Amino acid sequence: MARSTLDPETRLLYGESLQAPLGYRFDGGIATTFSLDFATALAVPVSLALFAAENRDEILSHPIALLEGTERIAGKLAVYVDAGQIHAEHGPGNRLSSLLERVIVEVEALGGGSFHPKLWALRFRPLQGEGPTLMRLLILSRNLTRDRSWDAIVRLDGERGRRPVASNRPLRNLVAALPTMTVGEVDEHRRMLTAEIAEDLSHTRWEPPENCDEVTFAVNGIGRSRWTPEPSRRIAVVSPFCDGAALDHLASLAGERPILISRPDQLVCVDDETLDQFERVAVLDELAESEDGEETRAGEQRGLHAKIYIQEQGWRTRLTLGSGNATGAALLAAGRKPTVNVEVFATLHGMRSRLGGIDDILGVSGFGRLTRPFERGEVAKPKSTDISAERALLDARRVLARGGLRLRCEAVNEEGDARWRMWLVPPEGGLEVGRIGRIRVWLITLGEGHHRDALDAIRSGCVLDLGEVALVDVTRFLAIEITESETGRTELFSTGVPVDGMPAERDGAILKWVINSRETFLRYLRLLLAELGDPLGAALAANEGAAGKDWGAGADDEPLLEDLIRSLCADDGRLEAVERLVARLEASGATGEQGVPDEFLSLWQVFRAALSGAADAR
Repeated sequence: MARSTLDPETRLLYGESLQAPLGYRFDGGIATTFSLDFATALAVPVSLALFAAENRDEILSHPIALLEGTERIAGKLAVYVDAGQIHAEHGPGNRLSSLLERVIVEVEALGGGSFHPKLWALRFRPLQGEGPTLMRLLILSRNLTRDRSWDAIVRLDGERGRRPVASNRPLRNLVAALPTMTVGEVDEHRRMLTAEIAEDLSHTRWEPPENCDEVTFAVNGIGRSRWTPEPSRRIAVVSPFCDGAALDHLASLAGERPILISRPDQLVCVDDETLDQFERVAVLDELAESEDGEETRAGEQRGLHAKIYIQEQGWRTRLTLGSGNATGAALLAAGRKPTVNVEVFATLHGMRSRLGGIDDILGVSGFGRLTRPFERGEVAKPKSTDISAERALLDARRVLARGGLRLRCEAVNEEGDARWRMWLVPPEGGLEVGRIGRIRVWLITLGEGHHRDALDAIRSGCVLDLGEVALVDVTRFLAIEITESETGRTELFSTGVPVDGMPAERDGAILKWVINSRETFLRYLRLLLAELGDPLGAALAANEGAAGKDWGAGADDEPLLEDLIRSLCADDGRLEAVERLVARLEASGATGEQGVPDEFLSLWQVFRAALSGAADAR
């Protein structure tokens, strides 16, 4: 029997969705997310440019793959995230996270709410010869984090054409507006990339998913138009967050009493009169929140996170997925709510006999088998003091992430390895952070052992000394821990701030830190020589077990000299990537046993001459 739409057994791997189609390479892309963590964001370039993996930790175990992934997507990807919603950790972060400075752009919703869309727009070009430009669109309910919640995703593939497609206008408008929402300035290159992808989206004709005959898009919080479900005979709502105003509105649109699936901690805050308008109110069963034997890690969220709206009208079904919860800020008109979120939605249209109806999608044969009835007494209603503290912490996050903090970096004259002193520079006159009783800050590369108490400096606008750091630890990403004064509740987040005096050689220091031995250089070389479009070869090259071979042999005892010659004949850019690596390591002094082997350098001079001759011939 065919599985129903959104059957829980139908899974789509995030990393696999970012992989280029066969015969193509990633050429450019834009992502939007409400929140992200550095580890997950670091894994993205590997999935885009090198190889997919079943889980994020598998990718993170290959530092040379992380480094090369960020090198290959540099200038080709921009990730827009709500300012103040980058996750941080108390321990020292991965130094490679600093390379994400080229990728992450913090933004704020123009309507005063949250920047909440979860979208990927990816462009792929042929590896060789002529061919059409392919596009991929992902509209998700999940953020770029390690969470293992139940989420939903729409994946669409298409070919860029010459004429605009009218139904893509909301997508184009959202992406084109991103540079206008940035906190601070955005560099011209990322502004141009964003404009290019917006136009690519406008001109792409998407292949509809199975059992669907049309796909339409909507964006809230950009312009005056605002999506909400249309009046329908039957409506069902799956939303982890909800409020009374939005639920009353949704219930008013349904000819029959609708269905609601949410979370207990949200439903307990909704009045009985509102919930009584729904035929069935359910929550995710606790047994469905995790796989057998799985343990929840610190900071990892589980449970329901999908946002789904199902409408039945006659013989047809409209199935809407995206980022918007059943809240006033996400769904209702601006005049009815003081804040307006930016949200994105995709609606699948089809015959109920093929796409399925509410009873098929949310019934016992579909997602409904993971749910149970909600019981009002099962959780306690949150205290008003906790709700007030949560609001105060959110307000402080936004002030600190959007208020104009800067860093200043100054060289310290010392013998041996150079050191750099970092200063936190608040805006003149300071920042008002409300009911915050303590602020601790540190560079994400160092961890809280290097924190400084920053509340007085931030409020007064005084410069704060953050101490001396090694060049490899210089970063524009700050970890900020804030404490609400009345409840003592704390939150930890990160934000990227401008750095005055950023050392030009910082990225070279990170490269030298990763490639710190002959063995690591040889693994990296094998990775660069893997054929483009060969994810298996790239994964094998990045494997830690490839270390310890002589410079003339790779992981499979095949001489690297033969790989170099094949790459030279192919003239596909692999040797240029090797030259990029060798030149940067030479400039940073990483040669001999601590980097590029001397005997390889001698051999490489021959290939350098060949590359130079080929360039002159062009």
